Amino acid sequence: MSKSNHKIYLDYASSALVSSANPSAIHELGVREKQKLERARKKIADILSVHPDEIIFTSGATESNNMAILGIRRGHIVTTNIEHASVLEPARHRGNVTFVEVEKNGIVDPEKIKKVLRPDTVLVSVMYANNEIGTIQPIKEIAKVIRHFRKNYPYLTSSLPRGRKKEGVYPLFHTDAVQAVNYLPIQVPALGVDLLSLNAAKIYGPKGVGALYVKRNTPISKIMWGGDQEGGLRPGTENVLGAEALAKALEETEEVKEKEVERLIKLRNYFISCLIRANKRIVLNGDQEKRLPNNINITVPKIPSDLLVLELSARGIMASAKSACKAGDGKASHVIQAINSKVNDLDGSLRFSLGRDTTKGDVDYVVRALNQILKKLKRWYD
Repeated sequence: MSKSNHKIYLDYASSALVSSANPSAIHELGVREKQKLERARKKIADILSVHPDEIIFTSGATESNNMAILGIRRGHIVTTNIEHASVLEPARHRGNVTFVEVEKNGIVDPEKIKKVLRPDTVLVSVMYANNEIGTIQPIKEIAKVIRHFRKNYPYLTSSLPRGRKKEGVYPLFHTDAVQAVNYLPIQVPALGVDLLSLNAAKIYGPKGVGALYVKRNTPISKIMWGGDQEGGLRPGTENVLGAEALAKALEETEEVKEKEVERLIKLRNYFISCLIRANKRIVLNGDQEKRLPNNINITVPKIPSDLLVLELSARGIMASAKSACKAGDGKASHVIQAINSKVNDLDGSLRFSLGRDTTKGDVDYVVRALNQILKKLKRWYD
């Protein structure tokens, strides 16, 4: 059968865009899209030092985290009290969960994780770096604790002869690496995790696309139904353009990571010193050293967060009080309250997160502006 140069597209029910056919279709245009998808998958896998079939494309980190939490069999799970809402809320929905409290510096002690592990623990989920205060968690050390626990409490399986134990599978270890990808090593074998979530939007890619790394032979089930895409774990027509954009953003991030980390650490430290020197009321949240290079999070006592954010916005400065997912609830950040129990809804917290376009001049302007704002508000909030 000879190939015709004249193409007639009659698969509009599958995808109305001829230039972007459904990658599940077996005709020529569908196969082309599938090849693009698999090339993107391989690029991401190569960067993470994993197999391409271990990368599951999703709509973003929220879906990835939900899949990691809800797709695991019933049993006890462990997480921390400063996780993103997309981990905390699915964990509460599941039930049978232990929330380990972090230290005052915003970092969890691996020994605390060790103490709460039980023979029925099926999952531990600890974020690589916190999205609000930027603290970097000891993922490798926690992975070591979990490996040791697996050896002592190997999971009993009914598929083996009675009484015979196999290599421990549980607890599985998941990390939300969304905030870490820009600045920290993300080679999975070195981290020692079974599941890892990432997102394009946080690495200069488009919104609406992310991925979940799932280690081969990890027992995980789908949480949505309606198709067998993505290895049977994630139904729905694949977002090929999004997958390609995620792969490209990840490649570019790896290329600039080393220099950008060095630059931002200097800028971050300068920013922190300027803020504290300008106003003694300001308190830095989270460990000063073990934090992301781009993160500055402060508390300003007795001045509401929303007011500070709006005052900064009026001066052309875009910052946030906490995670955007909970920005409108009018409550103090659960992360800040976790490391400082004295903080209440009237104490303002501000998150300044730096990026590739942030300059020293920007920092100087923000410090001056914030100082003016605090002087202005002092008469009402002192």
